[in-house]
Amino acid sequence: MQKFLYITDQDEYTEHSFIGPLFEKYLNKHFDINIIYFSHHKEDSEIKDGNKFIIPNKYRNDIISQLEKNNINLNDYAYITVRNDAAILKDVIKKRHQYNYKVGFRLSFPKRIAKLQIDEANNKKSFFDIINNKVQTYKETSLINECDIFLPTSRQMRDDYLKDVKTRTFVIPSAIDPDLIQQNIHHKGEEKRFFYAGTLDKLREFETVLKAFSQIPSDRFKLMVSTKDPQYAKEMFDKYPELTNSIEIYEAKTRQDLIKLIAKADIGLAPLPNIELFNSSTPMKILDYYSSAIPCVMTNNENNNSIFTDDENAWLCDFTQDAIREKLEYIINLSKDEITLVGENGQKRLLDVRNYDRIAADLAHQLNIL
Repeated sequence: MQKFLYITDQDEYTEHSFIGPLFEKYLNKHFDINIIYFSHHKEDSEIKDGNKFIIPNKYRNDIISQLEKNNINLNDYAYITVRNDAAILKDVIKKRHQYNYKVGFRLSFPKRIAKLQIDEANNKKSFFDIINNKVQTYKETSLINECDIFLPTSRQMRDDYLKDVKTRTFVIPSAIDPDLIQQNIHHKGEEKRFFYAGTLDKLREFETVLKAFSQIPSDRFKLMVSTKDPQYAKEMFDKYPELTNSIEIYEAKTRQDLIKLIAKADIGLAPLPNIELFNSSTPMKILDYYSSAIPCVMTNNENNNSIFTDDENAWLCDFTQDAIREKLEYIINLSKDEITLVGENGQKRLLDVRNYDRIAADLAHQLNIL
């Protein structure tokens, strides 16, 4: 079996909801997989669980030399793929002809663009940041064009941010793990329980959603929110005293804790502003919701409506206060059986088109024909 090395940009203790199922589990059916993570605390490299290499963060820009020093035979690898980090990619490309491996680049999310847009939302973006982004994008494009394969989360992500990339492209979207389908816990209350997981900031404009909820009789729903910054959430929610008795704030510490919370809800929330950053891929929270057959309210954009059908396996609406309110009121008036059916239909749809097992098989095929 050919060997495949995946160099992440992640800390060894980070929960890897994408890397784990796709690369460690399903792609492992097709290749002998090794994965590199980084450590901010360790001074020396180590091998963990037989297939993971933990590299001190101080060596991340000299990764090939570090592997050589630790007697990792790079001649063994048919493929080396780098996740997000252009500096690491440059080092991997530089040594490719010495070891004769194929090079891939995985773009999971345009983090630099996201920071620019967050800074803009907070009135912190500078002219220097704009120029720097253009320079970095040009450099990344040049490096990716030296690769054998480019693996963005969506084709739209490539077209929006790296439109000059000419390398063979294979899209690896976020998906669900068919082995980790969760059972929804049907609560006995009459209210509809809505769940939002994730960041609350100016860029995501969650107050638009709160304003929509504030116009609905508060005894007909519960809004459950799990966020890493519950204090920020409380300060935001305090602006809407009419929702005080309808909101529950959580801070899920682990992915498993989050999944258990989601399973107690009726409907997931993922409406996001209609901008390129959010329209170029499916938010991970949507996949988390449907893993528990929780149907989801999401923005009606090209990416979402290419997968989902409104009122059949999801609820799609424009990102405006009135549109969201109308959709929420419509859902609240549905029976629980009708809501359950939408969730089950959505889960089946994702198992057909966004399934890590199938994606891994398709990726293996693409790699084998390089």
